[in-house]
Amino acid sequence: MSFSTVLSAAIEGLKVEFVQVEADVSNGLPVFHMVGYLSSEVKEAGERVRTAIKNSGFDYPAKRTVVNLSPATLRKRGASFDLPIAVSILSSLGEIPAGNREKCLIIGELSLDGRVRKVPGILPVTMEAFENGITCCIIPKENEAEGNLVTGMKVIGVESLQEAADFLNGKRTGNVPGETRKIKTCCGFQVSQKENEGSMPDFSQIKGQENVKRAAEIAVSGGHNLLMIGPPGSGKSMTAKCIAGILPPLDLKESMEITRIYSVLGLLKEEMPLIQERPFREVHHTATRSSLIGGGTVPRPGEISLAHGGVLFLDELPEFRKSVLEVLRQPLEERSIRIARTYGNYVFPADFMLVAAMNPCPCGCYPDLEKCTCTPAQIQMYLNRISRPFLDRIDLCVEAPRIRYEELTEEKKSESSEVIRKRVYQVREIQKERYRGTGITTNAMLGTDDIKKYCGLGAAESKLMERAFTMMELTVRAYYRIIKTARTIADMDGEEKIGEQHLREALGYRMVDKKYWRR
Repeated sequence: MSFSTVLSAAIEGLKVEFVQVEADVSNGLPVFHMVGYLSSEVKEAGERVRTAIKNSGFDYPAKRTVVNLSPATLRKRGASFDLPIAVSILSSLGEIPAGNREKCLIIGELSLDGRVRKVPGILPVTMEAFENGITCCIIPKENEAEGNLVTGMKVIGVESLQEAADFLNGKRTGNVPGETRKIKTCCGFQVSQKENEGSMPDFSQIKGQENVKRAAEIAVSGGHNLLMIGPPGSGKSMTAKCIAGILPPLDLKESMEITRIYSVLGLLKEEMPLIQERPFREVHHTATRSSLIGGGTVPRPGEISLAHGGVLFLDELPEFRKSVLEVLRQPLEERSIRIARTYGNYVFPADFMLVAAMNPCPCGCYPDLEKCTCTPAQIQMYLNRISRPFLDRIDLCVEAPRIRYEELTEEKKSESSEVIRKRVYQVREIQKERYRGTGITTNAMLGTDDIKKYCGLGAAESKLMERAFTMMELTVRAYYRIIKTARTIADMDGEEKIGEQHLREALGYRMVDKKYWRR
């Protein structure tokens, strides 16, 4: 047989595209020619593949070899086509029977001695393969645990080209679908807690700041965005990091969705590839737009996608370039990010909770005029780096005052993160039950129609919001966000209906930004 074809796959953004690797070996001048809209790294595969075949002990006669990666309209990138190209050539040479390749997807990079190296994106590839009726995947041994996350897929981890050929020739067997699934049972609240124990700060370590802790609990309970304003050393950054310890556990569907994103970027651990904890991403203020939202010639997910299902923490918020902050406005509303290129549009998930911290002025002492050394113009310029439309997307804004000596030396211990986490979990369960079957998981996700359905106000409550809307000069977006925050506070109190006390507390978290950002 001189012609053969092998199924492989390419990743465009987070989307998986199947690729047919075709090889034709015939008599003629001994050339190796590859076609199919290839990038430079794929074109280099020719030399790697030929050398790997020879060093693996196979006879490679001096013949004309043509390799085509189809479809020709799809740009092929990366080194993951090395193994399927080699298998396709060996099949054309008669080393591997044609029937054994049916319903089998092959992916992997080859070294010159025939070893198979790990490649990124194995999880989305195996998931897509399983959904399309493919029953077997031959992947690098280092990616085997990741591939085994897909229940029902027969995954063959190979360390060399020779091992891949042995399997296709029936000389070795792989795992039975459903085997090696022990890693799935690890996805749970108790496991995540043990893994993180001692690795993150605890709320019990924060002295004072009860109002900030309360705001943080409300924010996590409803998935709301949070902004903390206060002088340096008041515990803003530590509070944000403590939030990672009270996030609710992931269910298996969420875990697989987040793991898929990290897989594409090659950020998974080989020994424990399943992401079991909600991500907490802290971004430095020197971050660029592309690093934050994703991008590049070939768009890749950015920090907001890596924070999907978890928290994105922006410390020293006004130090970020204004253009960088402004690109967050769309994903904060739509919970996804769209990147357009001339050859296609890419959509990356970005359902994250934004936590930000900032000083009230460049020196950090405002509004204490006895200590603040900034001029009014400097303060205004500093605060104006954050636009009103951006602030409208913040649900809770809270002041973190300077800690008093009495609070610092107080021996009484505050509530631990474990206690708060249990309350957060209970509130999330209330929301989960309320919105079952709607695709909504938290109060922060409610749309305008959903608010009317789930957040109905009584006569007194409507009158209160009418006065607040006029006196505080609220925008429509801010108005609805206050109601969603009040819905969360009511859930925390175990109340079915939103009361005046819940609305007053929610409104209180909008008073702080009015204090600093005067119209």
